[in-house]
Amino acid sequence: QVRCVESGGGLVQPGGSLRVSCAASGSIFTFYTMGWYRQAPGNQRELVASISSGGSTFYVASVKDRFTISRDGAKNTVYLQMNSLKPEDTAVYYCNRVPPSPNFWGQGTQVTVSS
Repeated sequence: QVRCVESGGGLVQPGGSLRVSCAASGSIFTFYTMGWYRQAPGNQRELVASISSGGSTFYVASVKDRFTISRDGAKNTVYLQMNSLKPEDTAVYYCNRVPPSPNFWGQGTQVTVSS
């Protein structure tokens, strides 16, 4: 069974940087576009960035030019480098394919941006 495991979250001050990682079992990365999603308290889960198997990327407007998504097929891992973090980036971050599969959701990793 494929499962995504997120890590690397934490507490960071506004303007700081953080990199979160997503390791997946199985060959999920070979065939699927992978995405990073986030869910803040009281909000719906939203897609913030994605990367295709060919390396094409997409970013939602609110994170464009601040976040960078990348993937390492040999390690079955997807990364999200987050720079110039803002308090509104505070959320639980998840990875999944695009569109998401209910079977792939992991526990997520908490990112808190606060002074």
